[in-house]
Amino acid sequence: MHIPHHFKNENLQEVRDFLVKNSFGILINTINGKLWGSHIPLELDQDATGNDVLYGHISKANPQWKSFQEEKDVLAIFSGTHSYISASWYNHENVSTWNYIAVHVYGRIQPIGEEELLASLKKLTDKYEENMENPMRVEDLSPKTLRMIRGVVGFKIIISDIQAAYKLSQNRHDEDYHHIVKKLEETKDPASIGIAENMKKKRKK
Repeated sequence: MHIPHHFKNENLQEVRDFLVKNSFGILINTINGKLWGSHIPLELDQDATGNDVLYGHISKANPQWKSFQEEKDVLAIFSGTHSYISASWYNHENVSTWNYIAVHVYGRIQPIGEEELLASLKKLTDKYEENMENPMRVEDLSPKTLRMIRGVVGFKIIISDIQAAYKLSQNRHDEDYHHIVKKLEETKDPASIGIAENMKKKRKK
């Protein structure tokens, strides 16, 4: 991924936190020489050997899984909030742009067995059920329902590289920077306000 110097985030812990909070990504690889992408949850974790990995699963009806046996290189893309930045918000003539957070994770994909898949599904479920009024647990599912696991293929991605772009107007001087934050907050748009919050956090560092 092309990342101008101003916008490259090399704070690995900050990027890890982002991946945990924004775990719905796009898994991309090739099938018979053609690019293929699936929108799926990909959860950051560590495997038994302490390697950073992404755990996921897809339906057996999705032909993408058939290439996993070859342990191919794959790309997982994660996006955070984003917002249009109007050139009218600067104190000088310029062009409009877009602020955003995006992370690309590269690695080699490996299928996992049913036991490891079940453990990953339990973690996924516990994470998103935590604040539910009546949280469901994988342990409470009947054997009949658990048999549905046979309809999915579990996998892990052994991470080889992480590239993170945090384009948050870091290259702007203070007057423009704070005016952009103000204008974003005035939009009342949740995504724009999210970018404003990330801008304020980044400027403090």
